[in-house]
Amino acid sequence: MSKIAIVGAGMMGTATSFPLSDNGHDIRLVGTHLDSEIIRSCQEKQVHPRLRRNLPIGVKPYYIDQIVEALDGVEIIVSGVNSHGVHWIGQTLAPCLKPGQIIISVTKGLEAGPDGHLLLLTDVLANELPLSLREQVQMAAIGGPCIAGELAGRRETVVIFGSASSECLDTLANAFRTPYYHIWKTNDITGLEICVALKNAYTLAVGYAAGLLDKQGGLDCAGAHMYNLEAAAFAQGCMEMEHLTRLMGGTSAFAYGPPGAGDFYVTAQGGRSVELGKLLGKGHTYQEARLIMAGETLEAAAIVHQMGKAIPAMTVNGIISETDFPLMRYLVRLVVNNERLEIPLDTFYNYLNPIIRQ
Repeated sequence: MSKIAIVGAGMMGTATSFPLSDNGHDIRLVGTHLDSEIIRSCQEKQVHPRLRRNLPIGVKPYYIDQIVEALDGVEIIVSGVNSHGVHWIGQTLAPCLKPGQIIISVTKGLEAGPDGHLLLLTDVLANELPLSLREQVQMAAIGGPCIAGELAGRRETVVIFGSASSECLDTLANAFRTPYYHIWKTNDITGLEICVALKNAYTLAVGYAAGLLDKQGGLDCAGAHMYNLEAAAFAQGCMEMEHLTRLMGGTSAFAYGPPGAGDFYVTAQGGRSVELGKLLGKGHTYQEARLIMAGETLEAAAIVHQMGKAIPAMTVNGIISETDFPLMRYLVRLVVNNERLEIPLDTFYNYLNPIIRQ
């Protein structure tokens, strides 16, 4: 049995407590400053209000001002915040960490530096730690198709754990793996994090097709959908994930595996990213859609904003050409520039030239 803390009581962070509970661990669920109502429900009713499930055995909820107590003696810390909270969690954990601890992140995203260089969120978190501690704390990330509600429902789930340390991965896999939570391991944390971040952005394009269908009046008399357009956007998104993963030195095949296409497929089944894409497809600008979805965390928009900083810099520096990443450039125009425009299908699939061509 290990002592494990989950910091961030959102759906995905809390969902990881279910396999940990089934393995008999001592689990501390620490809410952020935004999770007070969730923690109150967990303490008073033993029910997570968003997952709509009872907390599993062995999970003790803590408010954020109890974090020092909650982290005392823990071996593994799960970072359960969203991409907007990565700097915060690094700063919050820094005074509490001890050498030898492992931090594993469920957070999905990338961050563009001032020069457009893309940083993995595990690196962003690590950069908030004191220099003397960074090399003594091991970082890891989780990627792959995993809907929080399904994991909490103990549905069959396949994920990949990534870390530079094989020993760290073995420790984590032994702690988390159950008959329903299937874990593969990789030392390529770069490829893993890039794919699981980008799929959120490309899900907007899949949602856009569904919104365009609504705009055109929905199914026609013969029941025709917009699956052709959704699939075209899905394919282009996978190809662009592969391209960026390769550019950043990651395993390009991940784009077509669980961290890329697998996670992309799950995300495209529904949720906030799809809903935002639908609103854009219906003709709303991003700013209008943002007002309609007020109060929601829009992770897809967050990654598009970061790519909106990175792509121009990469183009100017000659790392990519002006025709590379046409779908992401389109999403940047929609979300960052607040434009209304159609998906540029004629610019797709240039990575397959000269195998195919118009």
